[in-house]
Amino acid sequence: MTQSIVVQVGQCGNQIGCRFWDLALREHAAVNKSGNYDESLSSFFRNVDSRYDDPANIPMGSGKGKIKALKARAVLVDMEEGVVSEMMKGPLREVFDFQQLITDVSGCGNNWAVGHKMYGTQYKEQLSDVIRRAAEFCDCLQCFFILHSMGGGTGSGVGTFILNLLEEEYPDVYRFVTAVYPSAEDDVVTSPYNSVLAMHQLTEKADCVLPVENQALMDIVNKIGQAIPSARTGKKTFFPTDVKAGSAINTGDGGLTKTSEEKPFDSMNNIVANLLLNMTSSARFEGSLNVDLNEITMNLVPFPKLHYLVASQSPLYTSADVHLPPRKLDQMFSDAFSRDHQLLRADPKHSLYLACALMVRGNVEISDVRRNIERLKPNLKFIHWNQEGWKTGLCAVPPVGQSYSLLTLANNTCIQHSFTDLRDRFVKLYKRKAHVHHYTHIEGMEVSDFNQSFESLNTLIDEYQALEKQMHNPPPPEPRLQILT
Repeated sequence: MTQSIVVQVGQCGNQIGCRFWDLALREHAAVNKSGNYDESLSSFFRNVDSRYDDPANIPMGSGKGKIKALKARAVLVDMEEGVVSEMMKGPLREVFDFQQLITDVSGCGNNWAVGHKMYGTQYKEQLSDVIRRAAEFCDCLQCFFILHSMGGGTGSGVGTFILNLLEEEYPDVYRFVTAVYPSAEDDVVTSPYNSVLAMHQLTEKADCVLPVENQALMDIVNKIGQAIPSARTGKKTFFPTDVKAGSAINTGDGGLTKTSEEKPFDSMNNIVANLLLNMTSSARFEGSLNVDLNEITMNLVPFPKLHYLVASQSPLYTSADVHLPPRKLDQMFSDAFSRDHQLLRADPKHSLYLACALMVRGNVEISDVRRNIERLKPNLKFIHWNQEGWKTGLCAVPPVGQSYSLLTLANNTCIQHSFTDLRDRFVKLYKRKAHVHHYTHIEGMEVSDFNQSFESLNTLIDEYQALEKQMHNPPPPEPRLQILT
């Protein structure tokens, strides 16, 4: 069994990470009734004997057997300590220890250069040590999951500095990035600069990027709020729970976050956390057709830099404690390909698929998946050289409170529209060189960094556009190889 480490950076990254660990504990609590530490848990958690303060003194094999105290395989980084401090006082405090944290007090001032060039350099050795310590606890480290926003200074700047550090020190370990992109109405004036500067690093250094848009998350939360009335209306209730506070996997006083304690952004963050849970379900649980993380990159990334995947989920829900009315299986597949279920404001059905993965959880047969693929295929356009570009995963364990779920990951040219919008917002600022001086006064930051990042984004957009042109005008077939006799 392989292990993964979650590196959560900045306010946004740490808030999503908090929801991920809470929901992961709920999932494992629903499955693990014996209270034994097993391979499923080991993928994201260590089993720690609290009698030993120094990890070097823990006897060999003490991580096996009954669960003692679970510790997340995580690194928490923020240059403004508020969110991390709150987490360390909250219901998940027992899942982390202070050796996993790196914080400062002054923040990055919404400036990528401060995060990447200043704090990144300042904390490089400390970052390297904390990550190395987390890696040494893994028997077979397969992947780093990096969570951060693109619009702020810490997430975009320190987050991409860490990405570079991981590429340098762990070149053979996969680097999956979940990046939250700002909306057009974002209140951070410099967010287009931060996003474009960060994107250059994501394009060059990540193995796979799962972009999520703030506006898409807000739209989903609003639609769910309209579709599912609150319990006070006397209609469908939204908050029954399957996981008891005294569960075998509960590792603290009260353990899991109660619904009444959720913060305003938790609804949005739960959606992103569920994306990660569904994507890693095959690594954590048994299934008849498991999809390993390396298979995602192998099957969905045909060209090195075109590794941005559009994600959608069905059913969609925002609460941690939820029992949704049963949904017809075929409807779940249809929903996952609809515009309303995408975590970007995009419509893949009107663009070109390079490849698509279906990650199904629950009691679903492969024949059901194949039937739905055949049903949906006539309305989906795949590139001419990969007409059968489907990757399917079946995990037997559904999300808590549901019969089954579906996550789709699509390498689709529709993503160029989000990138074009970001480029347009960047140009509005940069053509007047507005706010550039705040960046260039940081040591190591040059105007050329802006120009190179802008060119990188342009090249990326051009590549997606060139592929999309083949949707209606595929190139003529290559001539067959002639064998002389």
